[in-house]
Amino acid sequence: MDVIALDRAQYLDALRRDGAAFASSARAAGLTTPVASCPGWTVADLVWHLAEVHYFWGSVVHQRAAGGAEVINLHRPTDDANLFALYNMQFERLLQVLGEADPATEVWTWSEQHNVAFVLRRMAQETAVHRWDADAAAGRPAPIEAVLASDGIDEFLTHFVDDVARNAQPLGGSVHIHCTDVAGEWTIHQMMLADVDVPALPAGFDVAREHAKGDCALRGPASDLLLALWRRTPIASIDAIGDTAVGARFLASTNLT
Repeated sequence: MDVIALDRAQYLDALRRDGAAFASSARAAGLTTPVASCPGWTVADLVWHLAEVHYFWGSVVHQRAAGGAEVINLHRPTDDANLFALYNMQFERLLQVLGEADPATEVWTWSEQHNVAFVLRRMAQETAVHRWDADAAAGRPAPIEAVLASDGIDEFLTHFVDDVARNAQPLGGSVHIHCTDVAGEWTIHQMMLADVDVPALPAGFDVAREHAKGDCALRGPASDLLLALWRRTPIASIDAIGDTAVGARFLASTNLT
């Protein structure tokens, strides 16, 4: 099964839905509540982070920025009581900017994809995962919508997985990821950087959208798989078949800092 491609309207609908749900759960949890899925953060930190992210990427698109440094820094309110007003302002601005922009418009991004379509997808995915963080902090975790989560897995494997953590261990095998509730299958092989003077080191991954046998298969609903990739939940939360040590090393290999 191939990945289900989402269109502009679906990303905007997902962003609108999850952005509103994020604010509702953050309010329900309270600003001083710790966010277990983001160690060291309170809900206030989470609200500020997502407001800042929405502001930054909304500004990139609005300004048609050629570099991230073109965006003026947003300052955190001195009184956290003002965070929700700031969040709502930046969220609504982001929705408006993305709703008016042609996805094909060229803008700066940190990825190899330099257009508004990247930002649209990234904002839908970022907001969905942080909505889950807020839901969990409020004691009411709910799965990410399945089709969006499958797309999020594909986005993660396209744009994030090659940022290998400094202390990552070689996988020692291949990984197959299989969504059990919606379309989405990927097979991942690790590439190694060889040098005559040092042992081979992890150097990113070759990812294929295909059904194939891996040394470890990671199976489950798309939301559970996406949350495991973002290290919100442990490998025990999904069905790991075969060499589970390979799967655990894969889930720990990406630099998420």
